[in-house]
Amino acid sequence: MKHITFYLDFISPYAYLAFEQLPETLMGHSTSVSYKPVLFGALLKHHGQLGPAEIAGKREWTYRQVLWLAHQHGVELQLPASHPFNPLALLRLALACGASEQPNRYVCETLFRHVWQGGLEAADPARLQAVTQQLKPARAPDSDEVKARLKANTDEAIALGVFGVPTFEVDGKLFWGLDALPMLRAYLAGDAWFEGAWDAAATIAVGVKR
Repeated sequence: MKHITFYLDFISPYAYLAFEQLPETLMGHSTSVSYKPVLFGALLKHHGQLGPAEIAGKREWTYRQVLWLAHQHGVELQLPASHPFNPLALLRLALACGASEQPNRYVCETLFRHVWQGGLEAADPARLQAVTQQLKPARAPDSDEVKARLKANTDEAIALGVFGVPTFEVDGKLFWGLDALPMLRAYLAGDAWFEGAWDAAATIAVGVKR
């Protein structure tokens, strides 16, 4: 059985779409999945990048593309009333609900749909209170324990080389993005391509640095 670690942040529409598509991707394979919330903004800061919603032009394209991808895949998706937003409350709530430090699929599903279905404000205090009551966290979302877990997840992701969400880690290999799901499925199926091309891609010399 292969174990997959899914690094996610509820702020990402691509992470939401990948979350919804993952069961189909894994169908027919013996796998287990752990869901690890991380702070996407911290990944961006570490790598010196801006998020797609922070770049003029790319922002509008991102929203159009995710709406199209949701339509194409038959996934319900409405953009939240404002984006980006501060996802800390949702990330901490997810971790506060985890019986074994990390949240289960139901918790992640509830929080993803809180953001990406309905077209409402994801960080609205009344809505946050309602979803907290629904999930009944075992720990206080603002506790030091939960905050430390989120930092540990994020630090772990950075140490592994994770630079964005969604990222799927299996056997030390990182698969980034919604469009990496077919590649992940091929790896699980034992595609021989991975025996040579995967490592070879890391040997290309850097021609120009900016």
